[in-house]
Amino acid sequence: MPAATFQLPVIFDLGATFAFALTGALAGLKRGYDIVGVFFLALVSSIGGGLIRDGVFIPATTPTPLLTDARYIEVIIAATVVCAIFGRRIKHFRRAIAIIDALGLGAYAAFGTQKALFAGLAIPAAVFVGVINAAGGGLLRDLITREEPLVFKPGQFYALAALAGSVLFVFFVTQLQLTPTHAAVGAIGLTFVFRILSITLNWRTTSVSELTEPNAKSQRPPEAGP
Repeated sequence: MPAATFQLPVIFDLGATFAFALTGALAGLKRGYDIVGVFFLALVSSIGGGLIRDGVFIPATTPTPLLTDARYIEVIIAATVVCAIFGRRIKHFRRAIAIIDALGLGAYAAFGTQKALFAGLAIPAAVFVGVINAAGGGLLRDLITREEPLVFKPGQFYALAALAGSVLFVFFVTQLQLTPTHAAVGAIGLTFVFRILSITLNWRTTSVSELTEPNAKSQRPPEAGP
C-alpha cells in the first residue's frame, strides 16, 4: 500500500453525512418516533458504519474524527431538525438525496478500504471493511428498529454497489498502481454510475431460492382460504 492516503474532502464528507442522516431521520419519522428517536436513527444511519470500522475492525489509539469533530454531530442535528420541520415534504427532494447518497456510498467504500489496507488488513478483509463503512449505518438502523435489514433482501443494488467500489479501489491501487487519491476518484465515479443506473433502470438482485429453484413458486400448494 502506498504511503500516501486518500482523504475525503471535509465538505463532501459532511454533505454525505447529512444525506445519510436524512434517510435515518425519515425512517424515524415514518415509525412515529419522537425527536430523540429521530435523532438517534439519523446518528446511526450517518456515522454508524464509520464507528463500526474504527471501533471493531481498525481500533485506533486516538478517538475517531467522527466523535472529535463537532461538525459531524452538528450536521446530524441539522438533518434531524430539517426532517422534523418539513416532514414528509423532504421526499420531494429524494432525487437530490439519492445522488448525494450514491456519491457517499462510493466514497465511504473507498475510504474504508484504504484505511483498512493501510492498517495492514488482508485485501478480502479490507474490502469487507469498505462495504461495512459504506452500508453499515443502514444495517444498524434496521436492526435498531427491528426491521429485516434491507441489505439482506432482494432489491436495487446497494451493498453490491459498495462492494464494487471497494473492489475497484483495491484493483486500481494494487494492479494499476494508481495513487490512493486517483484510485478513489475512479472507484467513486464508477460506483456512482452503477448505483444511479440501478435506480434509473430498476436493476435488482434476485432471491437465491428463485435462482436455485426457479419453479418453486409454481410448485407451492394453494393456500387455504380463511
